Amino acid sequence: MTMLLQDSTPARETWLTPRRGIFLIVIVVVALAGVIAFRLTKLLGDKPMDAKKHEIPTVTVTEVGRSTTPTVISIVGTINARYDMPIGVQGDAGRIEAIYVEAGDHVKKGQVLARLDVSVLQPQVANLEASLEESRAEADLAQAEYHRAEAVGASGALSAEETQRRKSSAVTAAAKVKVAAALLAEAEARLARADVRAPADGKILTRNVEVGQTATPGGEALFRLSEGGEIELRGQVSEQDLPTLKVGQAVTVQLTGSTDTYAGKVRLLGAVIDPQTRLGMVRVALEPNDNLRPGAFARAEVTVSNAEREVLPQTAVLTDDKGSYVLIVDSQHKIQRRAVHVSGMVPHGVTIGDGLDGKELVVATAGAFLQQGETVMPVTKNTSGS
Repeated sequence: MTMLLQDSTPARETWLTPRRGIFLIVIVVVALAGVIAFRLTKLLGDKPMDAKKHEIPTVTVTEVGRSTTPTVISIVGTINARYDMPIGVQGDAGRIEAIYVEAGDHVKKGQVLARLDVSVLQPQVANLEASLEESRAEADLAQAEYHRAEAVGASGALSAEETQRRKSSAVTAAAKVKVAAALLAEAEARLARADVRAPADGKILTRNVEVGQTATPGGEALFRLSEGGEIELRGQVSEQDLPTLKVGQAVTVQLTGSTDTYAGKVRLLGAVIDPQTRLGMVRVALEPNDNLRPGAFARAEVTVSNAEREVLPQTAVLTDDKGSYVLIVDSQHKIQRRAVHVSGMVPHGVTIGDGLDGKELVVATAGAFLQQGETVMPVTKNTSGS
């Protein structure tokens, strides 16, 4: 009995070694993991499509509306005198003796604006007037002597040579009268040019002279005159807009910083396009108004037509370095980018000039978070133009 107990104990201890215990634990853990995985697979096996469906973003889309909107062309430029005339000295240089007008004054043709110093010219005119009178007296005397010689010569009292001499003296005296008259006319013209006069009716725009200043021909203009007081807006428009403008079209002009508007008409269209800016010149005739001062910055608008155009909410139109675009949802519910041209603004959105045919579903909001080709779940929100 004692020997049996002693023999069996070593055999049991040899089978339950630490290595075999760890191995047995690993087998049990793996078996449990397999059972859990199998059960989870059974539970979730029918829901992969539902999970994927919940991952598709839902976006609000809008149908493209239509609105009858005017096509308005903007003209940006400055107010100018229609005929801006510089006025300077026409005769000799001289010191300004008097000035009779100020900027803003309305003047008549021929009105004296300023006068040069005439202290030298007036004595010259007086001297030449006296010379002319002297020449006329000498001419009258020479002519009388010639007539007497002709009368006496017929009786033989004077020789033919003396008669011819007196005739020559009379002709010479008459020529001296003409020379003196010409010199006097020249001096009187120079004296008249000492008065700087208005070449036409109009409004004085600027005065660039002071009493005592020396004025010279060809120098800076003393005054600038707006002939007739007429003014106009000189602006520029893009080359694609220029063909839609016509002479005589009504224009609404507004000065920068003012809410007042002024009516005008297209007067002249430029014949060329600037190759650098791709802009053309437009001139708009305006009625004279004290508020429309030359040099003022202004903006004009011309309504050239009314047409139906596609309208979208402002949030639907995005912009990047490639230009304006929208995101549309195609028939497969995928996002596609579409370039568009924004032609204007209306109270309920923006008008699209081209890029859409009116049948697309356009992402209304949050377009910046979507990628081209991405699948979405669209929710339609109708938008109607007015």
